[in-house]
Formats: sequence, C-alpha cells, structure tokens
Amino acid sequence: MGGCKVTIHITWHDLTIQKEDRNRLNGHRGAVVWLTGLSGSGKSTIANALDYQLYQRNIRSYVLDGDNIRHGLNKDLGFSEKDRVENIRRIGEVAKLFVDSGQIVVTAFISPFQRDRDIVRTLFSEEEFYEVYVKCPLETCEARDPKGLYEKARSGEIKQFTGIDSPYEAPEEPELVVATDKLTVEESTRKIIRYLSEREIIRL
Repeated sequence: MGGCKVTIHITWHDLTIQKEDRNRLNGHRGAVVWLTGLSGSGKSTIANALDYQLYQRNIRSYVLDGDNIRHGLNKDLGFSEKDRVENIRRIGEVAKLFVDSGQIVVTAFISPFQRDRDIVRTLFSEEEFYEVYVKCPLETCEARDPKGLYEKARSGEIKQFTGIDSPYEAPEEPELVVATDKLTVEESTRKIIRYLSEREIIRL
C-alpha cells in the first residue's frame, strides 16, 4: 500500500541545461522519426540506413528497434493487446528522453494501433514527432518474411500476429509515406532525410 503513495512525494527537478541548449551544441534539433508498418515492410532496415546516413553527416541519432528493445527494457512484455500498448508507451517515454538530449531518435516498431501512436505524439511538440508510414502490401511483406514469422502465424504457431489475426491500423495522417514495394532502401532513406531538411530539423 505504501508503494502506491510514493508518487505523492515525487517532485520534478528543473535542470540548468535545457533541450534548446543541447540543440545548439549539436547543431541540429532533436526529433522522433516514428517508423510504423507491418512486419517485413522494411522498418528496421530503413531505420539502420537512416541512422548511418545521419551519422555520416555528423548528426547525433539513435535507433530504437522493436526486437532489440524486447531483449532488454521490454523483455517482460508479451504480445497481448495490453502488453503491446505498454510496449509503445515505454518507447514513447524513452524517445522523449532522447529528444530532450537533442538527438534524432529513429524508432522501428509495428505499433499497430492508431490510438497508441497518437498518445505518444502528445508527449512531443508539433515539430518534434514525425510519423512515417512504411507502406507495403501484406502479400509483399509475407513473401519477404525475413524472420519466418508469417509462416508461423499461418500455421498457428504464433497467435495474435499483426496482419494475420490481429489488425494493423494504417496511419490516418502520417507526416510521410514511404512505399517500400516501390522504393529502394536508399530512395526511402533519402526521402526521409530530405523531409527532415525541409522541416529544418537538420541542415544538408
């Protein structure tokens, strides 16, 4: 019972160095590039390529990848709807810390529910959160099946798999759409970088 009341005694501690100070030091603004799409759409591949291209431009960035996060921070979560909601909530809070540090954080998560992505969006200002829909037809994702997950889902080995027996809600108004059945990884990455430049997050 006492553990439930401890938050009453927690007070936010203001720090001397603010987000704007770190942005000036870095020479660019912090932001979230939130990649969402079906498994096999290319989110992780694009996130890695984007991170590399930003690094080559001396831009501070970091990738939060769905599978990698589940090896550590979220290893206690399963794939029920409740756990998926908590998975995205935690990622949103971690991404907020990265943006506060002045970095560009690239997230690669299926994040299938619009309401969860909208909740994460509320953590940031309008110019800090960019939802990128990695658009790819289910049949193409399933044909790629890089991790063999669709095959397992079709056979019943995996339950509640997004796109098969659990829904994916495509973004209603994403900042950017990257169609990976039509664009190469390089073209997709360039499109995102060009958009970040247009929004004056980075300078090319």
